[in-house]
Amino acid sequence: MAKGPIRFLLSRLLGSSRFKTALWSRWYRYVEKVIDDKPIWFMNYGFMPADGLGIKLQPDDEPDRTSIQLYDVVTRAVDLAGCDVLEVSCGRGGGIRFLSTYRKPRLVAGLDRTERAVAFCGRHHAERGGRFLAGDAMSLPFANRSFDAIVNVEASHCYPDFARFLSEVRRVLRSGGHLLLADMRKRDAIAAWRGELQQSEMHASEEEDITEHVVRALENSSDRVSALIRENAPRWARRFMAHFAATKGTSVYNQLKSGEVRYIRFVLHKP
Repeated sequence: MAKGPIRFLLSRLLGSSRFKTALWSRWYRYVEKVIDDKPIWFMNYGFMPADGLGIKLQPDDEPDRTSIQLYDVVTRAVDLAGCDVLEVSCGRGGGIRFLSTYRKPRLVAGLDRTERAVAFCGRHHAERGGRFLAGDAMSLPFANRSFDAIVNVEASHCYPDFARFLSEVRRVLRSGGHLLLADMRKRDAIAAWRGELQQSEMHASEEEDITEHVVRALENSSDRVSALIRENAPRWARRFMAHFAATKGTSVYNQLKSGEVRYIRFVLHKP
């Protein structure tokens, strides 16, 4: 269990806005600096089905199976073939790789506020047809009705104004378009989260609590992620990185395991 300053910081990350905006911005810039140009495509918690089976993957994608399966479960409700798709908060571009390879959109774009991550994506994923730019999730740099679908995975808890993000999503979606969203919230904040979704003037057509599958994925990947942290992070940062990655025994992992934090996916439809 986290104690002292780390526990205090973690308690604020799913809380209020000004603090987490500054902290998350600095933290992601630092993580990108530490990881640098290493071929680490994903930083999500992953998804593992109860039967342990998952989608058929190309051999090169097998090391990232649980992270890819999270994108699979988030996006499979909508046929994205031939569509124009945007991932908001695309990170290191693993989601764009997945979408380009397995969902076959006409166009796929990634936006992230961390410029180092955007540059990394441009170097490593451009051959898959991805277009990447730096920008703010609360002020999307796109014209009205630009996309058929927007994907947002494990990122919105960092946003200082979730309602504003939803307003921007609705603006840049075409009529009939979808927001494919997955993220976590503390259990006592879920009703307010759901209320913001209901007020977005988009209709929720699917909602699924996938917490147990995310916890199973974390348990599966914990040793590998812990080794990556030891290999790449300076000693002073390893403890916080472990909490950030929700490895077994950390506060974030324990909150998901106990159900204090729930991980939910939504499909929203713009009329």
